[in-house]
Amino acid sequence: KKVYKIGTDVIFAPFEFEKDGKYVGIDIEILDAIAKAEGFEYTLSPMNFNGLIPAISSDQLDGAIAGMTITDERKEVLDFSEGYYESGISAVVSAKNDKINSADVKKGNTGSLYAEDKQKELGSQIRYFDDSPSMFQEVANGNADITFEDYPVIAYRLSLEKEPTLKIVGDKLSTAHFGFAVKKGQNQELLEKFNSGLKKIKESGEYDKILNNYK
Repeated sequence: KKVYKIGTDVIFAPFEFEKDGKYVGIDIEILDAIAKAEGFEYTLSPMNFNGLIPAISSDQLDGAIAGMTITDERKEVLDFSEGYYESGISAVVSAKNDKINSADVKKGNTGSLYAEDKQKELGSQIRYFDDSPSMFQEVANGNADITFEDYPVIAYRLSLEKEPTLKIVGDKLSTAHFGFAVKKGQNQELLEKFNSGLKKIKESGEYDKILNNYK
């Protein structure tokens, strides 16, 4: 029986993060629920986000679920499932900061694309990080003025703070959907199983139950 190898990010709470020696989060629970609903087996391969697409392209992974936004650029090398989560980019600054001159962004995500698109207009300096916690810490410490990240990731981080060190600035800068990804033209059976299972867990109420666990 085929066991699919599925990649995920290492630190992207509340979608995937390590707790008590195991990976948990919205993506992990959605994948597990879909696998049970569709009767397939998988092994999880956590890695830095910017390594996921190369690993899929080189057939090291059968697919990935990692809060990956569906974009036209990524569709050139990947096939995506139906969107399983609506997200969007928001800006976050230090709770004490009222001056914005530079930006920290996580390499490879849609926040970095937004910052790069606005760099010339804003005259900003961009630095890249491989994980969200390091990026948030730079802003909280005052080493960077602003960062862009998916709204639910920022909101979850803020919900854990007893004393605010960060704050969201303005409305969402964009709206997008996360998708499960496979190599373009390959593993279509896995993609079909994901879509079918996603529909089943939404109809059963399990999908909403998973999201409510992380509010």
